[in-house]
Amino acid sequence: MVKAELIKMSPLRILEKSMHGGLGKGNIGILASRKGVGKTACLVHIATDNLLQGKPVIHISYSSRVDYIINWYKDIFTEIAKRRNLENAVEVHDEIIRKRVIMNFKQEGTRTDQILKSVEALIVHGQFAAETVIVDGFDFTRSCMEDLGSFRDFARRLGLEVWFSASLRGEEPLFDENGVPLLLKGCLDGVDVLVTLNSHQGLVRLYLQKDRGHPPAGELPLKLDPRTLLIARQQ
Repeated sequence: MVKAELIKMSPLRILEKSMHGGLGKGNIGILASRKGVGKTACLVHIATDNLLQGKPVIHISYSSRVDYIINWYKDIFTEIAKRRNLENAVEVHDEIIRKRVIMNFKQEGTRTDQILKSVEALIVHGQFAAETVIVDGFDFTRSCMEDLGSFRDFARRLGLEVWFSASLRGEEPLFDENGVPLLLKGCLDGVDVLVTLNSHQGLVRLYLQKDRGHPPAGELPLKLDPRTLLIARQQ
């Protein structure tokens, strides 16, 4: 399969359609679940899909070392290429990673404005024309509205779409009666798209809980395949 067909057939087209065209520039999206359910895999899959389309990506990690994140990308790309019989997979991989930058920060002791200044310097002065920013490992128990507001203003000013992961911890219930994480209820006004992941009987299902001003779609016809860590269509 050639790269153009791979992009067209990706199950992420279903996610985009469910979100009325995708997250979009200037918007904030969050993937939320318990730790270990598959948020990072989903973020890397979304980022890889953007890279395959020629869209540069900046990946900010608050938790994992850069080498761990590189291995996530390598593993996700390898699975995509293998399952879809991608032609010239090595050449495609070498091409897309040139459009990816990984940045690693510690949330404790590093202000959000400092991080955003570093990202802006890379985009503007480093002439790295990113369209998507991935923010993995951000601890929403430490901060919420103020930092999200800073990221949202930044996204709107530079025309970026920003995807976060949010880890849900503690005792049940973690969600309200509508499926919205209790952790995020105080900052939901600053979020444009919210997707939750729920593991049940070995299957990870995806739920669209907020979609800007549109009625949320609820459970999506997608799953996270626990064997490949790829988003796939539900059969």
